[in-house]
Amino acid sequence: MTSLRPEDLEAARDRTIDDVLAGGLHVLFCGINPGLMSGATGHHFARPGNRFWPVLHASGFTPRRLLPAEQGELPAYGLGITNVAARTTARADELDDEELREGGRILREKVRRYEPRWLAVVGVTAYRVAFGDRHAKVGPQERTIGGTRVWVLPNPSGLNAHWTLRTMAEEFGKLREAAGVADARHRGDS
Repeated sequence: MTSLRPEDLEAARDRTIDDVLAGGLHVLFCGINPGLMSGATGHHFARPGNRFWPVLHASGFTPRRLLPAEQGELPAYGLGITNVAARTTARADELDDEELREGGRILREKVRRYEPRWLAVVGVTAYRVAFGDRHAKVGPQERTIGGTRVWVLPNPSGLNAHWTLRTMAEEFGKLREAAGVADARHRGDS
């Protein structure tokens, strides 16, 4: 990937990027919102310090560590990606509560339309605001959206230091098992 200059990143502010979606997914992962690197590249979780792609593999969702530019391969594994809020920012704390609540409403509509088995929101604080559930904790939620179950995962941002790669992979792995997805690390297509 060509290195991006600070002005390239700043120019990506307030852009949106396409979801990676298909009907009938096992798990639809939902970030808080795209960062500037994602806005500049058009790829989810594109910042080099973000642990989403390493954790996705370490938890067994993918047979190898995918690069952000390979996000289009996810539906073949029954996976997709969207965001609570669509616009790119340098930091998630640039979003206000109203934007997160509106994003939660749009997300519920998306889930009803595409009907994944599980919606996995990465970031408990954003989930609490978007879904009006102040007491939510990481793990499976009682809430469903139509027939879709909901799981809150730790935010894979490098800023979320109290979750290690190992402990995040364990939590993602619990979701993989609950979703009935075989451990892809043991497939022959790596």
